[in-house]
Amino acid sequence: MAESMVGLKRSCRCAEVTEANIGQEMTLMGWVQKSRNKGGIIFTDLRDRTGIIQIIFEESDCGTESFEKAERLRSEFAIAVTGVVEKRSGAANSNLKTGTIEVRAKALRILSESEVPPFPIEENSKTKEELRLKYRYLDLRRPDLQKNIMVRSRVATMVRQFLADEGFLEIETPTLIKSTPEGARDYLVPSRVHPGSFYALPQSPQLLKQLLMCSGFDRYFQLARCYRDEDLRADRQPEFTQIDMELSFVDVDDVLDVNERLLKKIFKEICDFDVQLPIQRMTWREAMDRFGSDKPDMRFGMELKNVSEVVKDCEFVVFKGALENGGSVRGINAEGQAAMPRKKIDALVEYAKGFGAKGLAYLAIHEDGSNKCSFGKFMKEEELNALVKAMDGKPGDLLFFAADKDKVVFDVLGNLRLELARQLDLLKKDDFKFLWVTEFPLLEYSEEENRYVAMHHPFTMPMDEDLPLIDTNPGAVRAKAYDIVLNGTELGGGSVRIHQGDIQSKMFEVLGFTEERANEQFGFLLDAFKYGVPPHAGLAYGLDRVVMLMVGADSIRDVIAFPKVKDASCLMMEAPAGVEQKQLEELHIAVTAEKEE
Repeated sequence: MAESMVGLKRSCRCAEVTEANIGQEMTLMGWVQKSRNKGGIIFTDLRDRTGIIQIIFEESDCGTESFEKAERLRSEFAIAVTGVVEKRSGAANSNLKTGTIEVRAKALRILSESEVPPFPIEENSKTKEELRLKYRYLDLRRPDLQKNIMVRSRVATMVRQFLADEGFLEIETPTLIKSTPEGARDYLVPSRVHPGSFYALPQSPQLLKQLLMCSGFDRYFQLARCYRDEDLRADRQPEFTQIDMELSFVDVDDVLDVNERLLKKIFKEICDFDVQLPIQRMTWREAMDRFGSDKPDMRFGMELKNVSEVVKDCEFVVFKGALENGGSVRGINAEGQAAMPRKKIDALVEYAKGFGAKGLAYLAIHEDGSNKCSFGKFMKEEELNALVKAMDGKPGDLLFFAADKDKVVFDVLGNLRLELARQLDLLKKDDFKFLWVTEFPLLEYSEEENRYVAMHHPFTMPMDEDLPLIDTNPGAVRAKAYDIVLNGTELGGGSVRIHQGDIQSKMFEVLGFTEERANEQFGFLLDAFKYGVPPHAGLAYGLDRVVMLMVGADSIRDVIAFPKVKDASCLMMEAPAGVEQKQLEELHIAVTAEKEE
């Protein structure tokens, strides 16, 4: 039978009790982790969000009524205990913050009983994620998840304080806005008042924060809820939180400076890690050439080498064909891995095929100087020697090569590099290697749409010196765009924005917008640009990703209180779900049954 809280007041949380409290009477509340009846004495572990403390029940101290209640205690009962703090009578428990003390109970109230939970509430649970997410309110009682959520709260508070001290204003922007065509798919919200019309949930507050700069607010930030209707991955959710900011009268260096100091502060406070400033910068071109990725993991080497020049005259048809089609031949050196078994190499070849490779060429240099080469019979000895030299190959090394169009080669070797690092255990979670990637291409060509699309978004400023190329060679134009990368994960990105109407109109033209369509979609922004727009730039982080890396979680689901699963559904609330016909009629929506193919 549940008892009331009348007359009770919690003294503090469980793990806030210390040896300084010995001899004091305290009232503690929480959940029973486990309870052990040793005949005449009951040991109960009481848990709350701070940790666990041991409670001792003996009938002579707490009385018959409380002792009989203590005999009924089971895991996850919510209880209140009043008792005296003592030095622990048995051996100290070094795994607990409260391992040197215990509380001798004088009174017990059972505030709420619990059925047997569907899985044990314990750290590093082995229970299937689907079951844990169905009972997320129980899953969130686990100490490791609670720690993650508390770190997230601390990061949010710290970011707010830091940016406020730097002169930023926290301004909320609406979450019912107009749908725009660039970017991922929008989540649409039907309007009851305007039949047939829809709001969109924001993918980011991009246009609104630019308008705030037009409004003279100078420095804005927001912990913004954003929504994207796209396929999920380990570090993606349909709804997520951005640390979003925009600054006026600035250029690239100003934005990078304030953000470097922000990162230094939060990583020192949360992880006790000293971020070395300034953070290394690398152009997009260099990142692709050296690492095959625009978000390179800098915790290890194994850089790509372009060997196209070295093999251009060889007779190996795979290398030859790639070069004749305007592609390249590049390789990576897995140092010391020449003895890798054939089975493992074959598995890596299959892995590479998943990223578009037709195959992988490899060359193992044995300790005696001889080699085992998958393409040796197609090359002269001097050509092979030149290739090994170009790769800095030495006895004991294993060389892998990909030959194709640059995009495929980068994709294959960039991912192979990471897979080898995982297999060789080179990725330490507490080694934080930051990098700014700068000068992204402004545009990329979409074969699907048969036109150029913006690599970031249509409001990104081209590099001043590349502006003349926008008509003649749009693919060569670099953007004043920058991403902050940590350990191979993009934490956030931003750019200097276009603030001149003529350049913005030109950008829309290159992207294939007619003047009418540009006005229809972005007229409110273009109108604002007629009234003295300050030069402005901004950046947005994925808060979930930042916290995920800080706590060493494998998925952002572990740092979000109520996440969705792969198909964007919530197992706990069983959302999305159907709605009543009356609601649909009010919204002027008809749902048609999907026809079977």
